[in-house]
Amino acid sequence: MAALNKNLQHLFDIAQKPARMGIGLMSGTSLDGLDIALCSFTGAGLQTQCKLLQFITIPYPDLFKSEVRSIFSRRQVDLEKVCLLNDFIGTYHAELVLQALANWQVKPQAVDFIASHGQTIYHAPKRLHKQPMYPNASLQIGDGDHLAVKTGILTISDFRQKQMAAGGEGAPLALYGDVLLGSKAGEDRILVNIGGISNLTYLPADGDMGKVLCSDIGPGNTLIDTFCRAYFNRAFDEDSAIAFSGTVNEALLASLLRHPFFKEAPPKTTGPELFNEEYVRKAQERSGTSHIDPKDVITTLSAFTAKAIADFTRAHLPKGAKMFVSGGGAKNPFVMSYLEKRLYRTTIADTAALGINPDAKEAILFALLGNEALAGNPLTIGSNPSVLMGKFSFAG
Repeated sequence: MAALNKNLQHLFDIAQKPARMGIGLMSGTSLDGLDIALCSFTGAGLQTQCKLLQFITIPYPDLFKSEVRSIFSRRQVDLEKVCLLNDFIGTYHAELVLQALANWQVKPQAVDFIASHGQTIYHAPKRLHKQPMYPNASLQIGDGDHLAVKTGILTISDFRQKQMAAGGEGAPLALYGDVLLGSKAGEDRILVNIGGISNLTYLPADGDMGKVLCSDIGPGNTLIDTFCRAYFNRAFDEDSAIAFSGTVNEALLASLLRHPFFKEAPPKTTGPELFNEEYVRKAQERSGTSHIDPKDVITTLSAFTAKAIADFTRAHLPKGAKMFVSGGGAKNPFVMSYLEKRLYRTTIADTAALGINPDAKEAILFALLGNEALAGNPLTIGSNPSVLMGKFSFAG
C-alpha cells in the first residue's frame, strides 16, 4: 500500500493522539479584537475533556475596525476590498497568534491545530433575504490557508458552511460546544451568550438531545455599541454609565420589539443585517421618538437586549432552569440588572460558575469544534444537522 502524503499522514497522526493542543480564534461582530484561546483536549464528543491553558484578547486598531466596517453587513460593497481583506485578515490573525504564543512561551510546533471562526461580513438566512431561489448563506473572511502557512500550524476554518449545506442556517454554532461542555445531569440549564447578537442554548436535565434548543434571540451589544459611537464617540457603554443616566422609553421599546422575527418559532438566526441603525431609526419614526434624548436611546436599546432574552426565555423554556451568561453583555450591569428583574425567579450567573471563562467561551467553542473535526463523529442534537464542520488548510 502506498504511503499517505505527508499532510494526510500529519492529519492522521493528530487525530490518533491521546491528547491534542489547539487554538480557538473568535472575532465577533463587535470588532473588539481577536480572542485567542489555547486549549488541551482529550477525547471527543460527549467524552471530551477540555482545559483552557491560556487566553488573551488582542484589541484591533481603529484602522482595522474601520476597514472591516466599510464592508460589514452592507448589501453593496467594494468587491476589491472584500478580496483584499480576506487575505489580509488571515495573515493578520496569524501574526496575532504568533504574538500570543511568543508571550506564552509556547512554540508553534507544540500546537496541533488552529480553529478559526474568521470575520463575519454578511449573514443571510433565507428568513431574512426572502429570495425563493437562494438558500441560507453566510460569509466569513480571513483565509485559513494564510493562517496555516504563516503560523506553520494545521488550520481548520469556515465552520458555518457545512452546517448550512446540511440544511441549517449557519448559526448559532455555540450549540455543539454548549452541549459538550455545559450539560449537567439533573439540572436544566440555559447558556446565554450576549455578543453582537444574543443567542442561547437550552440543556435539559434529562440529557435528551431531542429537547436541546439553540437559537439566536435578537440584538446583543450591536445596537448599543452603534449608538454609543454615533452619539457619544465611545466604543461601548462602559459600566452602563450612559444607560443608567437615562430612562427607558416604553413607546420606542415596544416599536423595537414589533418585528416578526420575535414571533417566529425557534431555532432561528439573525444578525446586524437586520438589527442595525436603520432598524432603530424606523422604530423611532413609528413611535414618534426620533428626537428623544440620546441617553434615553442607549437606555432603551439596553432594555431591548435584555427584554428580548427574557421574553424568549419565558415563552420557550421551562421555569426553574439555571441561566449562565457569557460575552460582552455579561459585563453590562444595566442589561444584567434588567434581565434579573424580568426573570426574578431564575438563578443567573456568568459561565465562570461552570468553570468556563465568560470572555473566552466562544473561542473555546471553536477550538472544540476543531477537535471534533479531527477526532469526533457527528452528533444528533435536536433538529440541527448532524455534521462535522470545518475545512482543513495544511501548513505545507
